[in-house]
Amino acid sequence: MSLAAYQKTSTIIEQPRDTERRLLNLVTGRMISARDSGLKGVALMPVLHHNREVWTAFSSACGARGNELPQQLRASIISLAIWVDKFTSDVIAGREPIDDLIDVNCTMIEGLAS
Repeated sequence: MSLAAYQKTSTIIEQPRDTERRLLNLVTGRMISARDSGLKGVALMPVLHHNREVWTAFSSACGARGNELPQQLRASIISLAIWVDKFTSDVIAGREPIDDLIDVNCTMIEGLAS
């Protein structure tokens, strides 16, 4: 089976929540691996950039017209995305550990699983 056929099948079968959970699992796993490898500050930039991109996408989706999530939930996700963006700068600067970002992602993963 070609990659394109697999991706098409995956898109047909997978629900948006499943895709979001899978994406968060991927980036969170990378953050945990980076932390466990002893990376700190600027050395975390590639994985933190990926995490920021994920949260920016969530924020954009929540702000888009036609999003059917409840308004309060959308506002909460947008607020979290803003916090992730700001806190990430503190992690890169070495002022904060990566653990809080990992915890927020894990909480979102749990919420998407229910």
